Amino acid sequence: MSDDEHRLNEADRLAILDRMARLVSERLYDPNLNGVDWRAAVEEARDGIAKADDSAEFERRVNELLKVLKVSHLGFFHERGRNATGKQTIGVTFMEDKTLDPPRWVFEDVHELGPAARAGIQRGWTLIAATDDEAIPPMQPAFRFDASNSVEALDRELRPRSVVIEVPKPKNHAKPFAEFPPVSARRLDGGTALLKVSHFPGVVGIDVANAISVAIRELNPERLIIDLRGNTGGGLGCIRLMSLLVPDRRPIGYSLTRKAFGQQVNPERLPRFNRIPGNRLECLPLFPRFALRDKSVLLETEGLGNQRFHGAVAILVNQHSASATEMVAAFASETKSAILAGTKTPGRVTGAKSFALLHGYHCAIPVAAYRTWAGTNLEGVGVSPDIHSPVDATALRSGRDGAVTVAEELIRTRCGNPMVIE
Repeated sequence: MSDDEHRLNEADRLAILDRMARLVSERLYDPNLNGVDWRAAVEEARDGIAKADDSAEFERRVNELLKVLKVSHLGFFHERGRNATGKQTIGVTFMEDKTLDPPRWVFEDVHELGPAARAGIQRGWTLIAATDDEAIPPMQPAFRFDASNSVEALDRELRPRSVVIEVPKPKNHAKPFAEFPPVSARRLDGGTALLKVSHFPGVVGIDVANAISVAIRELNPERLIIDLRGNTGGGLGCIRLMSLLVPDRRPIGYSLTRKAFGQQVNPERLPRFNRIPGNRLECLPLFPRFALRDKSVLLETEGLGNQRFHGAVAILVNQHSASATEMVAAFASETKSAILAGTKTPGRVTGAKSFALLHGYHCAIPVAAYRTWAGTNLEGVGVSPDIHSPVDATALRSGRDGAVTVAEELIRTRCGNPMVIE
């Protein structure tokens, strides 16, 4: 999309800034704005934003302003979304390889059913250029929705490859994300299954929850590895995973909106969400309970009963495993229902809503904070794994997945000595 498609003058840019600044003040979950003098920050950035005649520079400056609040899921974007991250568009995450000259991005997580994987890209490939732009860290590579994205890369043997990745048009312009099947599963050796969940699409998460249950029912594993690496979160479908970790119905954690944040709220008195509907028709009774009132809510597991694999579960996480994924990791850690392996999660755990501004621009604002049932605030903190299993570019290029091997060994040795599910 060219700049001419929504060319703004200085007055337009200031009007957008003022509307966004007011919405952040009024809607951010923390009425104290994380201790930041927001008005002063806006005024300091005002002149530079007003004079940013190039749309890309305008968006960059506004997003730099938002960073002063130091909260996740806060962002400024245009609904036409010229470019977006690899997570949003092609189903990948990257890690930096500083051993190359110049440094390059290496594909770290390549979701099995995503656009990049369908185009043939593999974990451990090295990105050289995306959509004709050379990709050199720290600048994040960008990809286009509703377009054919040309990618120049090196495969695991460092041989040049040219790939075209088809990225569909996002169904939701307010929260653009290339939709692809989020669940894949397969049998490993010795009664172990590997369940990979790449994201949790949908607010209620009916489809992803059903897909998880189908995969578990078909594989019926004795031991289970849940791979949440590169899973950047989403909606309430994550509850199905947590419900499979414990037999009974029990509290997971709770979200607090601006109205409840900072107050001495008794989470026991919050409305309880403890069952993912089997279909959309079953969602109708939820509307008056949750849609027409304050959105603070207590989350509980569904009480799915005993599972064959209880006591022999490992969950893989990394620095890209965010949001709803961190809720799963924290629940597993607090209940000791699974062993966590990988690297520390990023601590990006807020619930955001997109607000329309002017001229097609939107601002995503976190409107709810999350606490685990033990009262832990994960925002900016993350979840540390029980077993630290880092990965580097050399390991990625080997084609071996060391974290899965570690997880297999861990749960195999645990089978005779099950974990205590508290």
